[in-house]
Amino acid sequence: MKRTIVLALSLVALLAAPAQAAQDFAWVNDFNIQAQADPSGFRARLATRFRIGDAEISAVIGNVASPADAYIVFRLGEMSGRPYDRVLREYKSSRGKGWGVIAKSLGIKPGSKEFHALKRSQDLYNGPGGKGKGKGRH
Repeated sequence: MKRTIVLALSLVALLAAPAQAAQDFAWVNDFNIQAQADPSGFRARLATRFRIGDAEISAVIGNVASPADAYIVFRLGEMSGRPYDRVLREYKSSRGKGWGVIAKSLGIKPGSKEFHALKRSQDLYNGPGGKGKGKGRH
């Protein structure tokens, strides 16, 4: 009986995990489409939102896989109080491990309210809480 209960709970946990993961960074695909459709507009939005110059924007965009990754690098820098180049180093060294690992290495708790807000939405398009569809993973 106990074995059946443990097996059933394990099955529920396995089925629930992908559903939760699919919600994390669900805005990334739409964000990338918008940014790629208007690269100069995307750069202008980054410059305004993060109060940075074109050199900083080019340095990050040239070293990440997507526009959403560039945005997240700048957001994690803002959240952690660290410069973008420090976040970019973590991005490169933690490639494929996920944004939670990068956030943690920068002193941001992956379970924090602020990090969960970043996973749910972005604020570059569609104002605060700009949400999109699709799944993104570093």
